[in-house]
Amino acid sequence: MIAANIADYRSLAQKRLPHFLFEYIDGGSYAQQTLHWNTADLQSLRVRQRVLRDVSKIDLSTTLLGRAVKLPVALAPIGLAGMNARRGEVQAARAATAAGVPFCLSTVGICPIAEVAAAITPEKIWFQLYMVRDRAFMRDLLAEAAAQGVDTLFFTVDLPMPGARYRDVRSGMAAAPSLAGKLRRFAQVATRPRWAFDVGLRGGPHTLGNIPAKHGARTSLLDFLAWIGANFDPSVTWDELDFIRANWSGKIVIKGIMEAADATRAAELGAHGIVVSNHGGRQLDGVPSAVQVLPEITQAVGGRLSVLADGGIRSGLDVVRMLALGAEGVLLGRAWAFALAGAGEAGVAHMLRLIRAEMSIALALTGCTRIADVTADILYRAPAGD
Repeated sequence: MIAANIADYRSLAQKRLPHFLFEYIDGGSYAQQTLHWNTADLQSLRVRQRVLRDVSKIDLSTTLLGRAVKLPVALAPIGLAGMNARRGEVQAARAATAAGVPFCLSTVGICPIAEVAAAITPEKIWFQLYMVRDRAFMRDLLAEAAAQGVDTLFFTVDLPMPGARYRDVRSGMAAAPSLAGKLRRFAQVATRPRWAFDVGLRGGPHTLGNIPAKHGARTSLLDFLAWIGANFDPSVTWDELDFIRANWSGKIVIKGIMEAADATRAAELGAHGIVVSNHGGRQLDGVPSAVQVLPEITQAVGGRLSVLADGGIRSGLDVVRMLALGAEGVLLGRAWAFALAGAGEAGVAHMLRLIRAEMSIALALTGCTRIADVTADILYRAPAGD
């Protein structure tokens, strides 16, 4: 298959990954209503076609969190992304850097900060932080991030415990360790010989690169969800920002905001930015899409801090829709995970070129020539009941 869009890369990922890994990327929690709303609500936004305007020069560059970027997008942190292709986070970071957009590494990625940072020197990666119970470890992790040149920290706050992801149970990803479970997953790997050779045999070490052995990272990655449940700290409150500030001198972005009141609190406590996000529909099912709450949040805190958003973005047109609702930029999640699984670094690079081309068309046909022109004025509201 020749991939023409992100949906095609999803199909390629499904064909090339072991079933349990594809289900982990693709699935949401409970009945997956929020997962559906993320895409459906975004794609229901209609745009105004405006013609006979000089759109011969389209400029998609902007600034995100003080950083000049060629597109108003960044690659979101994704746990276990390094299992989608050999040393996958490194491949994705190289593609992002070549395209002039930031890459954000997950705490629970396969590749450690130092490996990813070295691959794109002198550009800087962003780093996403989960709070675990061991505060000494947290201090060490923040120090390592700073030592590797990270200047922007994304503090994810919507995972005090893993969501109920039924697809992971059915696929065997979240099954209790057992001989039967191991044989089941081995059988799934055996049906993907290309992945088994390139990633399974050549892509090691298959560990959580940022988590030391004493925290259980050297156990099977298929115990990943159990490890999260045992080590992530559900007692975290807003007071935790004091701990982070005491151990971190760079920018702090709070990821997982879905309420205007929480966004206001983040601004009052001095956060540099927020990400309006429901964790890709992977945590609490039944919460609204990011699209539904984004206008209220940007109205509450616009201008006080940077507002980014994620959830359901599958095209450059979707990026433009998010910008029109008030986001300064977006984080791409499943889009790059699918592309990485489908075609490695080249797939991620192509996916970003698709986003650029689709954004250019969307701007041109709505009469815009630069990112600052993209406002709510380009949107229609869907008729009631439609």
